[in-house]
Amino acid sequence: MGDMKKNAHKILKLLGKAYLDAPTTYLNHGNAFEMLISTLLSAHTTDASVNKVAPTLFKKYPTPQDMANAEIDDLIQIIRSVGTYNRKSGYIKETSKILVEKYEGVIPKTIEELKILPGVSRKTSNVVLSVVFGINEGVVVDTHIGRVTQRLGLTKEKKPEKIERDLMELLLQKDWYEYARLVGAHGRRTCNAKKPKCPDCVLNHLCPSAVL
Repeated sequence: MGDMKKNAHKILKLLGKAYLDAPTTYLNHGNAFEMLISTLLSAHTTDASVNKVAPTLFKKYPTPQDMANAEIDDLIQIIRSVGTYNRKSGYIKETSKILVEKYEGVIPKTIEELKILPGVSRKTSNVVLSVVFGINEGVVVDTHIGRVTQRLGLTKEKKPEKIERDLMELLLQKDWYEYARLVGAHGRRTCNAKKPKCPDCVLNHLCPSAVL
């Protein structure tokens, strides 16, 4: 465990230098509500797809109250291109309704409260807390972060929540979102799913999966 913690620290340091421009999120948003709904919509689709529909969605339904009162058919038409639109339209309407009725339209600031909202996963909760509120309750593990973490040998787990637990043991809490931000950028730009650019990777000397 000690060596893995050292490796995790080295990885953070090297990626921090390599990805100075890594964004905190790839989802466009103007407030906590927009971040929550956009992250919910991003499940099993690309952030770019969500960013295309989000302006229309939030212009028409800018608040939880507005979205709670929306017609499902209209929501479906707006978000159709993001996939699984029937399920997601129900999720965003029901989540908005709960936000209004239980939280007076304010986004809660704990994983336990966020996770009970329809369609809101632990990953979604972590994203909202970290990006919007600067709260590190856990580590965001999306497909990019999970893949890179496995390749780096920092976990042998396959399920996101188990990968997250391993990372929470290896990393200081203050670094939890920084890891997600940097590894997420690395997974998108260098450590691709199908054809990782190992010869160009700043971590190739630390990575047991590197092919040079």
